[in-house]
Amino acid sequence: MRHPRWHAETLVCSRRGHILPAASVAALGPEHAGVGVDLPDGRRFARCLRCDCWLDVPRPLEPSSETLPPLSQIILPRRGEELREAIVLRIIAFDRIIHVALFGALFVLALELRLNIGPLHDVARRFLDALNAVAANSTQGASHGFLVTELQRIVDLREGALDVLIGTSLAYTVLELVEAIGLWHERRWAEYLTVVATAGLLPFEILELSRRVTVFRVGALVINLLIVVWLVYRKRLFGVAGGRAALAHERPDPEVVLAPPVASAGVSSGA
Repeated sequence: MRHPRWHAETLVCSRRGHILPAASVAALGPEHAGVGVDLPDGRRFARCLRCDCWLDVPRPLEPSSETLPPLSQIILPRRGEELREAIVLRIIAFDRIIHVALFGALFVLALELRLNIGPLHDVARRFLDALNAVAANSTQGASHGFLVTELQRIVDLREGALDVLIGTSLAYTVLELVEAIGLWHERRWAEYLTVVATAGLLPFEILELSRRVTVFRVGALVINLLIVVWLVYRKRLFGVAGGRAALAHERPDPEVVLAPPVASAGVSSGA
């Protein structure tokens, strides 16, 4: 059993609405049969220029113009591969926004620790001393092993390490935000920036994965690899597959896409 293919055009039209130029003019000529048709019973069918869906629309009470311009002058919206690539860029931009939230949360946490590191050290040290005293006078010391280890980490936490963490998390928050904004607006410089920044983190992700394998680490590595490969190949970065010269999408010819059906053309010419 074959499943219907997913169409980017249908998705975008469901969110933004259809593009129906034939719905806003007073009359349609035979040459516009591929865009809209007026039936003898008074009904009008208009074609969406993005998803090719035909809709039954009312004739306008206040038309924007008498009729449509020639097919060669009708501007087609983005469709096909061009539209799909734009959607993928938006998805990557959303992924960057998630990174902004994560790095931003890390920055706030590190800053809060840095501002309160003195009292935090004192509290952790008091708890650690109390646990050590209990462990020395009982046989329950092993049960507190995890808590003792974590408290010792807090006691050993140094201001310099927090300063590095604050600076790094803030830098990546700003970087990921710039990437997200640039990708959302489909700027080529943002594509290069995303590839360089993401590829620069891959060795660290692989190193962390070699130390401990988790679903989250594997998933993050796979996603980032896919982003780098897709951007480099599909957007022809760094001269790959012909570079930017090969990237230019050949816009479809409106006269070909919107040409009247053969049957309609034959009827019109016969009339």
